[in-house]
Amino acid sequence: MDVGASSYSLGGALGIWSEAANMESNPVLLPGVPQSLSAKFEGSFAYLTIRDRLPTILTKVIDTIHRNKNKFFEEYGEEGVEAEKRAISFLSKLRNELQTDKPVLALEDAQEDTEAWNRYLQYQRGLQGEHCPVSWFKSPWLYVECYMYRRIQEALCLNPPMSEFDVFCEGKTQSFLESTAAITALCTHLQQIRPTLTHTPESTLMDHLLTLLQVSLWGNKCDLSISAGRDNSQRVSPLDSLSALRAFVLLDDSRQVWAALRLGRDVGQRSQVQVDVVLDNAGFELLTDLVLADFLLASGLANQVRFHGKRFPWFVSDVTGRDFLWTVAQAASSNHAHLSACGGQWRRYLEEGAWSYHDHAFWTLPHEYCDMEWAAPDLYASLSSAHLLLFKGDLNYRKLVGDRDWPHHTPFSVALRGFSPAPLCALRTLKANVQVGLAVGQGEGLSKDTPTWMTSGDYAIMQFHGPQQ
Repeated sequence: MDVGASSYSLGGALGIWSEAANMESNPVLLPGVPQSLSAKFEGSFAYLTIRDRLPTILTKVIDTIHRNKNKFFEEYGEEGVEAEKRAISFLSKLRNELQTDKPVLALEDAQEDTEAWNRYLQYQRGLQGEHCPVSWFKSPWLYVECYMYRRIQEALCLNPPMSEFDVFCEGKTQSFLESTAAITALCTHLQQIRPTLTHTPESTLMDHLLTLLQVSLWGNKCDLSISAGRDNSQRVSPLDSLSALRAFVLLDDSRQVWAALRLGRDVGQRSQVQVDVVLDNAGFELLTDLVLADFLLASGLANQVRFHGKRFPWFVSDVTGRDFLWTVAQAASSNHAHLSACGGQWRRYLEEGAWSYHDHAFWTLPHEYCDMEWAAPDLYASLSSAHLLLFKGDLNYRKLVGDRDWPHHTPFSVALRGFSPAPLCALRTLKANVQVGLAVGQGEGLSKDTPTWMTSGDYAIMQFHGPQQ
């Protein structure tokens, strides 16, 4: 689903595997590139995720489908009931495969991305060699976790008429509704500053931007894939706690974001200043991203924002096109004046083309982002036209730096391994054990004082990279 713009295709992803085949024939890591995080390291966060959290998520998916059995019967009759049974059987088998470390299987659902996924499996087999099968506990964590969500989608695609059913919709809806107080407080703040933005001094405008960047950053804490689907909504105004949270921001490159936006505005006075936001979670976090994007347009720092989300339900709470439009509609229909005013404005942005939503197939492939230039050249070229890219959340960060065992002091530019389509900033609360760009000894000191600093969600980073760096 693309809203407000023409659709991207899968691009070169189905035709670029000659390069992958070359990598298969020489499955050796480049010098200085550490190995991928994996459940083969018993006791690691990856191991605990695959052993405990992923089976829990699959169990919740199975329960959700079963609880909706009556709905499937009412809408589709016996065909719906039979589809429900087949999907549950498929997912129960998948859970068993995961828990018993069975080999990863090829997809069979004949979707647009099926061939790309199956060729990536062949690539992984080449990397691991014939004596070590590609399996849940032996292969890269990033790959098998993405693979699980793609198999959930396969369970639905193989069992129409359930193919459009969002197994994570209930949790995303609950997260939004239970964050209403925080959402209305944030929209009230935006509506209060909106009338002043066209004649606000630069220093005040920068302060507003830095505040909303922090709100968007901490909104990322509301991640249902980390809580295995348990309630993780935002119940109080985030604006009230920013001062207390500042000490937990390990890297704060927000002023470089300001500088990039100002530069874009200065050189782009005769053209569009474009910001692309690669989204993470629906619910409260999406609202923080929409408010930030609204501010960018209302302040004149940008005049086009393109949002990038997922084509199908992914990592429990990731934004799909349906989530995006539902959220805008919910805001517009609110009884709260400021929330309703924001929702109405967001609808106008979409209608006018100032905002657009895109869901390129690459975002639900297992690739690291250093692969994008050859795996999805159309997407890479599109991102290259932006004056600023904002990447939200852990999964995006893991794909940016390859989900590898980098030393914490590794420069961000090194870990990106050539991915640099435009100035970019990663905003995440840390919920996976990969982090680069810290001062020498900083990560080790945190590990000594707070062993869970990389996985608790209590720490955060806003990490900038410019192509010139």
